[in-house]
Amino acid sequence: MDPDPTAPKPGNRRPIAARSNSLVQRFSAWLARTGVSPNGISLASIVFAALGAAALLEIDAPWGAWLCALAIVLRLLCNLFDGLVAVEHGRKTPTGVLYNEVPDRIADSLFLVALGYAAGLPWCGWLAALLAALTAYIRTLGGTVLGSQDFRGPMAKPHRMWLMVAACVLAPLETRFAGTGYTLRVAVVVIAAGSALTCWTRLRVIAQRLQEAA
Repeated sequence: MDPDPTAPKPGNRRPIAARSNSLVQRFSAWLARTGVSPNGISLASIVFAALGAAALLEIDAPWGAWLCALAIVLRLLCNLFDGLVAVEHGRKTPTGVLYNEVPDRIADSLFLVALGYAAGLPWCGWLAALLAALTAYIRTLGGTVLGSQDFRGPMAKPHRMWLMVAACVLAPLETRFAGTGYTLRVAVVVIAAGSALTCWTRLRVIAQRLQEAA
């Protein structure tokens, strides 16, 4: 029995409600008609991550954090549309699985390490990046030994990124109106701690299902 009945059921594709949105479907169809490669869309996510990380670290004005938040959203859109173009529009490639995973790990690290430095907690940013990569490793390990991947949180990739978006939007407002700088620090600590918890929850479920199968 699944120890958390409210958690998303495992599968080989991350459940994203936006895939069924008519506007998203139309835009993905347009992308497919242009001939753009889903692997190219995946690589674009690294570009957005690099630009967002640079904006967060190099632009002192509020615009730096807000540009980083925008870059995170664009990265997540890349993650959405590469799969739609590849699967729904028949543009899969033999190396698609590599492009689906490796750019994600690079983009995660760029954003989270930058968050740590911007928060004044560089060690925590590196820890968050390491744990984020570990959550993905455990997910794919589960897919290897069980035949399906488990995308549960509490700090899966979308949770990490949307929390960072919120922190980047709110941090300049906190500095402007309260004169304090806790938002980014809280965000990077919560992401690191939540990612560690996610590693444990995923490992626990994998172990339980292996025992049940035996």
